[in-house]
Amino acid sequence: MLDRAIRFFTSLKLTVVSLAVAVVLVFVGTLAQVSQGLYQSQERYFKSFFVWWGPEGAGWQIPVFPGGYLVGGVMLIGLVAACVRQFVLGGRKWGLILVHFGVVLLLAGQLLTDLLSEESAMRLAEGETRNYSEAFRETELAFIDRSAPDSDLVVSVPERRLAAGADIRLPGTPFTLRVKRYWPNADLLRASAPGSVESGATQGTGVGLHVVPRPVAARTDDRSSPAAVVELLAGDSSPGSWLVSLGLPQNFTADQKPYSLELRSTRYYTLFSLQLLKTTHDVYPGTDIPKNFQSRVRLENPAKGETREANIYMNNPLRYEGLTFYQYQMPRDEVNPERGISVLQVVRNPGWLTPYVGCVLVGAGLVVQFLMHLVGFIHERRAV
Repeated sequence: MLDRAIRFFTSLKLTVVSLAVAVVLVFVGTLAQVSQGLYQSQERYFKSFFVWWGPEGAGWQIPVFPGGYLVGGVMLIGLVAACVRQFVLGGRKWGLILVHFGVVLLLAGQLLTDLLSEESAMRLAEGETRNYSEAFRETELAFIDRSAPDSDLVVSVPERRLAAGADIRLPGTPFTLRVKRYWPNADLLRASAPGSVESGATQGTGVGLHVVPRPVAARTDDRSSPAAVVELLAGDSSPGSWLVSLGLPQNFTADQKPYSLELRSTRYYTLFSLQLLKTTHDVYPGTDIPKNFQSRVRLENPAKGETREANIYMNNPLRYEGLTFYQYQMPRDEVNPERGISVLQVVRNPGWLTPYVGCVLVGAGLVVQFLMHLVGFIHERRAV
């Protein structure tokens, strides 16, 4: 049985079919980015086992084509089976084993990157210190208990939980969050307009506002602005419901304690902080073309008693505690144009080393295979 499975996954026909399907998938997924956007097309075509289709508004979908995870998984299994097969055969196949294992690491590294990596941004003004970065597109609802004099209790709820619509227990608080309405992308208006609906909020600054549902943003540079109407339940009582959206924090008091509800970009906190000391923004003379973006930052880690300064600029990121800080943007403060602003891209990628190891193994395997054939050829020539 094992031998049949190995022969099936290592067959040339399966490899050719997998490569052909991958080519079609990449072609269709790339074209879909025009109408669906980069992130939606990635989720539909490449970060799935099947590409699903169904009539709009029908409420059902069927798989119509293999997705990126399925195609990549079949190729990965085939490569592992080829390694097992070559290892069992032994002889002069060590070079091929290294080559196959190197390609396995390349595919596995890409899968790890896709599943585990996180990309976010840290926006700093000169003199400002932060210990968190914010996701580019993901949002969360933060429930904040401000009653303690020296700290806040923050309970964050991912946007996908809001979209599900189920009641959400807020640990450490007496409240349960009930999602009454949710819009993945919406505009807020003070007066009614064609296509708008009244929010239905009973508390906060959202009372009387109208919501205009919009399609989810498709362009890479655009971002959806989700909104929701949420109600807080404390046993059988409820202090009311609030409209939450990006840039619309809601502050209220319940049982003589101050609270806040804030829909914001998802935050990733760190055990250390960065302070922006100075920004350098050079352009080529006579043009607006950037020549150099550079941020001078101070890193402080109280847990390790570490304080040091570093420069972050193109091709010179800061790597610390499994994170990599790249120079991303350098806008200017709209209030104070003389104050420098720096946006750092923060990347966490646990599988960053696998592509390098995979390439080394592929190169070593090719060299070993060549040398083994060369030595065999020399022996045969000498025998003649």
